[in-house]
Amino acid sequence: MPHIQITMLEGRTPEQKRKVAERITELMIEEIGTTREAVTVAFVEVSPASFARAGVLILDRQKT
Repeated sequence: MPHIQITMLEGRTPEQKRKVAERITELMIEEIGTTREAVTVAFVEVSPASFARAGVLILDRQKT
């Protein structure tokens, strides 16, 4: 059972997440030969205050 976990900044719409889940599921079916029912996708959303790049919080990057 392939499980894909996507961590991203909060703010995406349910429709955007639906599209991503569908495309990733299709890719897993095509590339590894699994079944649709076996693929699970989890979205983990984090706030800009809880995510950093190059040692700088995204929240602080947005201020500049």
